[in-house]
Amino acid sequence: MIIAQIESQIRYVTNVDGETTDVLVPIELWQQLMSSINSDNVSGLAWIDEQEPKSQILADLQESVRQAAAGQTFPVSELWDYSKRFD
Repeated sequence: MIIAQIESQIRYVTNVDGETTDVLVPIELWQQLMSSINSDNVSGLAWIDEQEPKSQILADLQESVRQAAAGQTFPVSELWDYSKRFD
């Protein structure tokens, strides 16, 4: 399900000042979302990573290229050890 399809099904709740305070989600959509979050995901990326804005991905990539050009690199073995801390 693409984001536009999800957004078309949700409803926003606002307070008397017009500020959005809550979101109403149909139960079927909620169950689908929970299922997709809890299932093994096909891409191998965490759900939050897949939702990251492209602008942030590009900024992270540019920073990585800058670090590599400046010689700020690490042996692969250190990178694997570092990534295991977050599992």
